[in-house]
Amino acid sequence: MKRAPLIVACVLLLLAPAFSTSDFYVNVGTQILIAAIFALSLNLLVGYGGLISLGHAAYLGVSAYLTVWLVTRAGLSHLPAAACAVALTTAMSAVFGLLSLRATGLGFLMITLALGQILWGLAYRWVAVTGGDNGLSGLRRPHPFGIDLSSPRAFYFLAAVVFACAFILIAVLVRSTFGAGLQGVRDQPRRMQALGWHVWVVRLVAFVAAGFWGSVAGVLYAYYNQFVSPHVLALTSSAEVLLMVIAGGAGTLLGPVVGAVVVVMLKNVVSAYVTRWVMLLGLVFVAIMVFMPEGLVPGLDRLRRRRLAAGER
Repeated sequence: MKRAPLIVACVLLLLAPAFSTSDFYVNVGTQILIAAIFALSLNLLVGYGGLISLGHAAYLGVSAYLTVWLVTRAGLSHLPAAACAVALTTAMSAVFGLLSLRATGLGFLMITLALGQILWGLAYRWVAVTGGDNGLSGLRRPHPFGIDLSSPRAFYFLAAVVFACAFILIAVLVRSTFGAGLQGVRDQPRRMQALGWHVWVVRLVAFVAAGFWGSVAGVLYAYYNQFVSPHVLALTSSAEVLLMVIAGGAGTLLGPVVGAVVVVMLKNVVSAYVTRWVMLLGLVFVAIMVFMPEGLVPGLDRLRRRRLAAGER
C-alpha cells in the first residue's frame, strides 16, 4: 500500500507522452522506451555482472536486420518474423558469450568490441543480404486485432507494454537468487566459486539474458523506423547505450531508464536548438561523473538521504 502512490505516478508518467497533442513528442517517447529496454539489457552485464561491453549494439542491430529481412525478403508474417529474430539473435548472443567470457575486464571489452565491429563490417559489405549503405526498407507495421500500429500513439502504447514487461521481468531476475548470485560473482568471484557457484555459467546466463532483451529492443526499433542500416551496428550505438547506463546509474533498475531519457532528449529535443549537441552531451556526462560519479539515480538518492539526515538533526 505504501508503494501504491509511486506505482500510480510511474504509470501516469509512462502514459503521459501518448496524450501529447504533438506526434513529435509521442515519437520521442517511443524512442525513449526502446532505448530504455536496450539500456536495461546492457545493465544486466555492466551494472549487475560487472562486465563492460562495447559491442552490445550487435543484438539490437542483428535483431532489427532479421526482422526487416524476414518480412520483406523471406515473406514471413510479422509475428513469426519477430519471434525468429529474437530467437536467432539470442542464440547468437550465446555463441558470442562463449567467445567473450574467455576473458574478463579489458579482454572482455576488446572481444565484444571486435565482434561488434565484425558485424558492422558485414552489414556494410554483404550487400546482397543487408543492402549495404542503403540498408533495408519496406517494412510496414502490422495491424494486430485490427489496431493500426502505423499511428504514433498506437505504437507508443505497444512500446509501453513491452517496456513494462521488460522492466518487471528484469526486476524479478535481479532480485531473485540468481540476481544475488550474479552480483556476488561481480564483487567476489573467488568466494562465490568457493561457495559452489559456477561463475562462468552465471555470467553466460546473464550474457544471454542481456542479448535476449537487446533483441526485443531491436524488433521494436525495426518496426518503429521501418528501416535498418549499418549505422545501428556501429560503435557509436554501443557507446551511446553504455553512456545511458553509466549516466543513469549502473546496477540500479531506474538508472538506465533515466539515462535513456537524458540521452534521447538531448539527441532529439535539445539538438533542435543547439547545433553542437554532442558537445553538450559530453559536458553533461562529465558533470554527472564529477558531481555524481555513481550516476543520477544513486546520486539523487544520496542527496535525498543527506537532506533527511540533516532535517532530523
